[in-house]
Amino acid sequence: MKRLLMLGLSLALMVGIFAGCSGGEEASDTNKDAGADGDVVTLDMFQFKVEIADQMQAMIDEFEKEHPNIQVNLETVGGGADYGAALKSKVASGETPDIFNNGGFKELELWKEHLADLSDEPWAENVLPIGKVPMTDEDGKLYGMPVNLEGYGFIYNKDLFEKAGITEKPTTISELKDAAKKLEAAGIIPFAAGYGEWWVIGQHLLNIPFAQQGDSEAFIKGLYDGSTTITGNEQFKNFKEVLDTEIKFSNDNPLTTDYNTQVTLFAAGEAAMLQQGNWTENMIYEINPDINMGFLPIPLSDDKADADRLPVGVPNNWVLNKNSEHLEEAKTFLNWMVSSETGKRYITEEFKFIPAFDNIEPAGLGALGEDILAYSKDEQTIPWTWFRWPDGANKEFAAAIQEYAAGQIDYDTLLEKLQTSWDNLK
Repeated sequence: MKRLLMLGLSLALMVGIFAGCSGGEEASDTNKDAGADGDVVTLDMFQFKVEIADQMQAMIDEFEKEHPNIQVNLETVGGGADYGAALKSKVASGETPDIFNNGGFKELELWKEHLADLSDEPWAENVLPIGKVPMTDEDGKLYGMPVNLEGYGFIYNKDLFEKAGITEKPTTISELKDAAKKLEAAGIIPFAAGYGEWWVIGQHLLNIPFAQQGDSEAFIKGLYDGSTTITGNEQFKNFKEVLDTEIKFSNDNPLTTDYNTQVTLFAAGEAAMLQQGNWTENMIYEINPDINMGFLPIPLSDDKADADRLPVGVPNNWVLNKNSEHLEEAKTFLNWMVSSETGKRYITEEFKFIPAFDNIEPAGLGALGEDILAYSKDEQTIPWTWFRWPDGANKEFAAAIQEYAAGQIDYDTLLEKLQTSWDNLK
C-alpha cells in the first residue's frame, strides 16, 4: 500500500511538472503583448464622446479577445458634463489616464508636457492632412491621433419641412427665417434649442462668426495682438440675426434645455431643426430609426456662397500619457483601433464616424455623415476655431449669450462682454 501510494504521488508530481512546462509555453505565446513578467496590463481610457460609449466598450471587448493580457478600463464623461474639468481633476489627484482626449492647438500647448510623441507610430503616415494640424507642434512632432472628422449645423427633419410646405432647402438667413415661420404656422416647433449647454452656444454656435471671417486664423491672431476686435466686426453684427431667429422660434425654456432633451425633442419629431452635429446620429436613429433628415448651414447672411457652408473639423484626438507605466500597450491599442479590420469596422459602421485616415474607407455612414462628406468633397466648409481661443473663454461666452437669450442684456452689451472676456483671458 505504501509503495503504491508513493508511486501515485510520483506520477502526480511528474504530470504536474509537464503540465507546468506546457502551461508556461502557452502563456509565453498569449502574453506576447504584455510585459516581460506576463502579467495582465490594465489601461485607463478616459473619453468624452457619450454617443459612442456603448459601441466603444464593445470594440474594447473585441480588442481584449485578441490581446488577452491587455485590459482597457473605459470611463466616459461628456454630454452635459465638463470633460476638461474632470480630466484636470484626475491629473491633479495623480490619476492621469493612460489614454485620453485632447482638442489640439491651445489645448496641445496646455497639455504637451504630459503627452507622448506619436510621430513615429505606424498609423501616422495614414492621417489625412486636416487631421494632423491640431496636434502638430512647431517642431513638426505629432502628439495625437485624430478621433474622426465631424461637422455640424442645423439638422432638419425633411418630412416636417414638407408638411409645412417648405420645398426648397433654406441656405441663407432670410430663407431660414421664412422656413421657421412656415413651420410655426403649421403647428411645428421650428428649433430644438439647447441653450442650457455651454458648448452648444458658447462654442459651436459662436464659432460661426469666427469661422466666417475669410481668414479666421488671421482674425484670431489679431484678437490676441489687439489689431482686430469682436465689437464692430461685420460677421459678429450679422450673428444677431441667426441668434434671434433660433431664440424666437425655439422650444419652451431653451435656457434650461440640456443636450439629451434637445436631441430627444428633435428625434421624437417634436421639433424640425436641431443645432448639433453628426455625432448625434446614433442617438437619433435609436429613438427614431425611420427619420428622414439632413444638414442645413447656420447662415449669417443672404450670400449663398458664404452662407451655405458647414463647420467641419477634427473634434478631438487620442493622446497618451508619456509617463504611463504601460505606454507600449497603449500604443498597441491605438494602432489596433485604426489598422485592424475589427477596429476599422467599428469606426465606420458602429461609431458612424467619418475616418480621418486614408487607409479607412467610409462605410455605413448615415444621412448626416453622408451630408458632411458631400460638403467636404465640394469644399463647402468652414473651420472649427474654438481650439484657438483662450482657455475658459467658451464658458464665459456661453454665459453672456444666456444673458442675452434671457433678455437681461442687449446685443451691443453682449458683444462688449465677448470682447472683454477675450481681453481678460488672452
